Amino acid sequence: MLGINRKLQELEQQGKVINVGLVGAGQMGRGMVAQIEGMKGMRVVITADIQVENAVNAYKKAGVAADQIVETTNLEEAESAVSLGKVVSTSSSSLVTALPSVDVVVDATGVPDIGSRIAWDTIMNKKHIVMLNVEADVTVGPLLKQLADSSGVVYTGSAGDEPGAVMELNDLADASGFEVIALGKGKNNPLNLEANPDSVAQVAAEKGASPKMIASFQDGSKTMVEMTAVANATGFLPDKPGMNGLTGEVKDLPAMFRSIADGGQVQNKQIVEFVNGVAPGVFAIIASDQEEVNHEMKYLSMGDGPYYVLYRPYHLTSLETPISVARAYFYGEATIAPWKGLVAETVTVAKRDLEAGEHLDSIGGFTVYGSILEAEDAKEKELLPLGLVDRNVRVNRAIKKGEYISYSDVTQTKESFIWQLRKLQDDTLQ
Repeated sequence: MLGINRKLQELEQQGKVINVGLVGAGQMGRGMVAQIEGMKGMRVVITADIQVENAVNAYKKAGVAADQIVETTNLEEAESAVSLGKVVSTSSSSLVTALPSVDVVVDATGVPDIGSRIAWDTIMNKKHIVMLNVEADVTVGPLLKQLADSSGVVYTGSAGDEPGAVMELNDLADASGFEVIALGKGKNNPLNLEANPDSVAQVAAEKGASPKMIASFQDGSKTMVEMTAVANATGFLPDKPGMNGLTGEVKDLPAMFRSIADGGQVQNKQIVEFVNGVAPGVFAIIASDQEEVNHEMKYLSMGDGPYYVLYRPYHLTSLETPISVARAYFYGEATIAPWKGLVAETVTVAKRDLEAGEHLDSIGGFTVYGSILEAEDAKEKELLPLGLVDRNVRVNRAIKKGEYISYSDVTQTKESFIWQLRKLQDDTLQ
């Protein structure tokens, strides 16, 4: 957001900083710690990871001296360290959410059940929460947002994550008076519904990334989840179950998003979509019914209309998260949130034939992938949200590859926290 740099400079000149608490010191978390360490007016004062050495290494890689890193799970010791200008590494996420000096918490775990607990605890402690965990958001985000609103704090997705980057374009177009026809993102690898941690192991090693994360990109689950978040923020819907998965370059987008009857490739307006060939960018397809506006767009080399494309050729993921932190702190505003409620749902699909009694794994694993549907359709068919899938869920009948998995198809061996929140959401938010 314009001016945040100056607000941060002013804060630092006053001898203050925004104290950030981070949970999850993986690739995204490490990048965010390093980015914030070079910023004015903000610092990650405590980082938690189940493997505490990851939190310690995140600080060391960001240039923090070892004698300035205090490892503890004790609240008083952690608060004392922060007051002395030191940083804290811990294995306890509850210490991050409870620490009085923390202003904003960032969840970078990527695990839906853990992320939902972090968000809940953060809001209960009257702190703003930034979710680098879209999987949790599309599952229980409407409930968490309502809770945050009632508590006077901000619940938000992250700038730089693709849903946040899409919202930047949507808000610009909408505020400027354009009609927004479609919102979408590029996919930077061919859709492979069978991708799993083993099949992507080499790619993951080359990128220094988690095999499960790479598999969730390739099998489309991450794309489905991200566009579900956009749908729940805007009210836009997938053009069809799973979206179309179009292919083209940026210059092709305006024509592609005309209706099929007009020579395009889609059936509806106000849709979410992904396009092969424009990654890593995000886009908004816009239009105007004003003659002078269309004349100006042509003058500005935006094309001949009637549709135009706003395209952002990058998203910096966790490196832009500090913008959402600052926006929540200074303005009490979310970058992206499920303002429209549960409009779309990412549901669970069998990645291979499953046997009765078999346990599922998780997003980016061997057993399931996600597909976006209208929420009403998913509700009518009682389909299982992908964010509820973990190793405590087993199927109670044989399920064929490519088949939707419903609530009645599964049994829990242990109820997770996110299941409890989802039940509460389903019971209270209609």
